[in-house]
Amino acid sequence: MTVRAIRQRDREALLESFKELKEETLYSRFFAPKKVLSESDLKQLTEVDFDRTVALVVTLSVEGQQKIIGEGRYISFKDAEDLDSAEFALIVGENYQGIGLGKLIFNHLLSIARERGISRFKAEVLPANERMLNLLRKSGLPVHMTTKGETVNVSVNLQPAAWK
Repeated sequence: MTVRAIRQRDREALLESFKELKEETLYSRFFAPKKVLSESDLKQLTEVDFDRTVALVVTLSVEGQQKIIGEGRYISFKDAEDLDSAEFALIVGENYQGIGLGKLIFNHLLSIARERGISRFKAEVLPANERMLNLLRKSGLPVHMTTKGETVNVSVNLQPAAWK
């Protein structure tokens, strides 16, 4: 397995990985059963600036092809009032869930975010997405969760000084 920055040439591999995801997994990530990625989606997912938006993939060589088995990203709020925060999201392929890939991606994003002065990750998570909520609870970082409507708003303090 390799964790690396997403590339524009990952479009086909990303399309293939999304085809393998269950409706429940897609709904947890996108809040909609998004089985097909549009051209606009692909552009947004693969063409990132690695300044405001950082995106990583976990790849695995399968029969000589690089298969994407996980993806994570954050988008910082550099143009907003909340300058030191970023919204983050993760998704892991069905056959690779529960083995620590989400944590691996999260920790890589965390490291990059800290280097770039981001002190807080934020996310909206569906209450049924126990894997994500547990990952955050077990991260060792201060996590604040509040239920708002049909989502859980999560705020994760990334700064080591905030650790207890």
